[in-house]
Order: sequence, then C-alpha cells, then structure tokens
Amino acid sequence: MTNLDKTSAKAAMRSFIEQHFDQQVDALARLVQCPSDNPPGDCTPHALVSAQWLSSMGFVVERHEVPTELAQQHGMHSVTNLIVRETFGSGGPVIALNAHGDVVPPGEGWTDSPYSGVVRDGWLYGRGAAVSKSDFTTYAYALSALKHLAQEQGVALQGQVELHFTYDEETGGLTGPGWLLQQGLSRPDYVLSAAFSHQVVVAHNGCLHLEITLRGKSAHAAWPDTGHDAIEACVPLLSALYRYSDGLAEHPSATPGISHPTLVVGLIKGGINTNVVPDTVTLRVDRRIVPEEVPEQVEAELRRVVAEAVVALPGISAEVTQILLARPFKPVPGAQALTELVCREGSAVLGTPVTPVGVPLYTDARLYSEAGIPTVMYGAGPATLLAANGHRADERVPLRELQLATQVVANVLLELLAA
Repeated sequence: MTNLDKTSAKAAMRSFIEQHFDQQVDALARLVQCPSDNPPGDCTPHALVSAQWLSSMGFVVERHEVPTELAQQHGMHSVTNLIVRETFGSGGPVIALNAHGDVVPPGEGWTDSPYSGVVRDGWLYGRGAAVSKSDFTTYAYALSALKHLAQEQGVALQGQVELHFTYDEETGGLTGPGWLLQQGLSRPDYVLSAAFSHQVVVAHNGCLHLEITLRGKSAHAAWPDTGHDAIEACVPLLSALYRYSDGLAEHPSATPGISHPTLVVGLIKGGINTNVVPDTVTLRVDRRIVPEEVPEQVEAELRRVVAEAVVALPGISAEVTQILLARPFKPVPGAQALTELVCREGSAVLGTPVTPVGVPLYTDARLYSEAGIPTVMYGAGPATLLAANGHRADERVPLRELQLATQVVANVLLELLAA
C-alpha cells in the first residue's frame, strides 16, 4: 500500500467514525448507565451488556468466565472477560486493545446521577466515562472502521485485532489480562491499553500494599501496666514509616511524568473497647514503586523499617503480609517503534504534539509488558486525569477527544496491519 493509499484509507475511516459518532456516544452512555462498581466487584452483568452491544456491531464475542473461587480470592464477586478477534489476512501481527469495565464506587458530590451518562457542554458524565468505559467504544469503533475499510473498499490487510475488555483493573488485573495471558487465551504481538488522548503513556509506577499487624497483650484499663499496648507501639512505627517516606523524595525517577517514590499509611484499625488495653492494631501501607526500582528490594526495605521500629518494644511483635504487588510498567524491546507510531498518528490527528510520558498510577498495561509484549497506553480523554475528574465526582470525557482518539487508534491499526 502506498503512502497515498494510506492517506485515502485514513480519510475513509475518519468519515466512517464521524458518521457513526452519535451511535458511539449512545453506546458509551449505555455502558455508563450500567453500574460495575469494584468493590463490590460483581461485574458480570456489565460484561453481558457489553457483549450484547458488541454483538449488535457485528462482532463475535467470546465470554471467558473466571472461576468464582479464583475471582473471590482476588476480592471480586464475579468476573467475565470479553475477547473479540477480527482476522484481516494471513500473517501479520496480532494487536490487542485492552480497556477495563470495572470502576471505583462513585462516592458523593455528583451534580447528576453517577450513572446518568448525561452529555453537557461537550462532555459525557458518569462513573467510568473516562476510566475506562470510553475506550470500550474508542477501540470498538476504531476496529469497526478498519473492518469496514477492508470489507467495503477491498483494502488488503494482514494480521488480527483483538478487543480485550476486562473487569478487575481496580483490584489489580490478575483475573483480567493476567488471567487471559496465564490461560493462554491470547498472546498478542502489540497492545494498546486504555489511557487519554494528548500523551502516550510508556511507563508507570508499581505499587506495593503491605498489611502490618502489631500484637501486644490486652489488659484492664485500670491496670494498663499488666498489658502491652499495641496502639502505643504504633507511635514509633509510624514515626519510622514517615521518616522513611520523607527520604523517598531524594530518589527521583528519570521518567518524565513520574516524580519519586511515595508512601502512604492508608488505614489503621485496632482496639477492643475504650476500657481495654489494645492487644492488636493493623496498618495498611501503600508504597508506589518508580520504574527504576526493584520491587523485591522495596519490600525488603519496608520490612526492615518495621522490624527495626519494634525490636526494642517489650511484649510487641510485628507481622508483615504482602497484600498486593503490582510491578512497574516499563518499555520492553519493540515498544519504542510502537510509541513512535502512536505519537506520530496522534499528533497528526489532534494537530498538537502527542508525546511519551510516565504516570504515577498503576494499570493493567503492566501485565502485558511483564509478558514481554510491546505495550503503550493510549485512548480517549483530556490532557490530565484531574481534568477528567477520574476517581472523583463528576467524572467526564470530552466528546471531541473521544472521536479523535478513535481516529488515532484506527490509523495505528491500519499502519500495523498494512506494513
């Protein structure tokens, strides 16, 4: 295919996307209107709605139900992941487009219902509108435009495009993309994972959650010296953790968009009653791991901080349990060429530079990259997560970027399958 042919093909796909954009917006509104909060993580009903919508677009939809016991081990009630496979010709790469349909609970402070899907002033509002139900439609309509180009205009393409719509990103992704890969249900050559429109995410932080339990000895509050106060033991432990946290700023990341490691004590729970010396207290710690760090070393550091803080406390013991380890997302061989392609196509469609960055979050993209698959993150959204109100009240996605990101993804697919 010549460059001129590609230009004409991209124009044809742009026209298709524009003609079907009202349908795309309606589809996104319906996806937002179907709750899929995680927790509690009962997301199979949303998967069935999504599957019905995809089927109505002419796709053959595979429903892959994660065994209930495994889903519950990962904090989910039910998980049904969806795969669509469209083959365009023998040979060529397999490209997966991954977005997640589970969302954080809405909380309070919304102008409209968090499940309204209302459109106002060029934005569509609702929980999941930006993270990342929008990219269900971005990817589905980009694939539909490519399929129309091949079938109706006879454009020869080689390779396969898969949609991976999964449902446990908010709890770590291990029963979503992690499970699909582990089960051998897919092994793509390239992956685009959900994100926003003005940057290409090529790296992100990892995350370590530790549960720290301090154990002492209960006693009557009238004779506190006969016990060992676990809450009092938290004082030197918290001081040690916060000193450690302050020192993390001295280790900046070299990845644009990522500052330095962080630590947050997000939960403290303990005590029996007001008149009892507490025998147990539990803390949950969130440690963000920058791409340059080694997760095992980070965990060893934190365990050492805890041990040193309590070693001199009489009658107090500490137990540290790993709750979550999400490794940092880093480029693998082959990712640079994919990054350059998405940046180039994004810049051409948006009319402004689209550049590679890192983000301090953690996502499902890491699971594909850990498997050695060149992966970048790109999808529909404004310049920042804050502008989208991600994980906050009045979450929203700009319709302009929804349409333009769909064009970008369609163009990227064309370039990869027409090469």
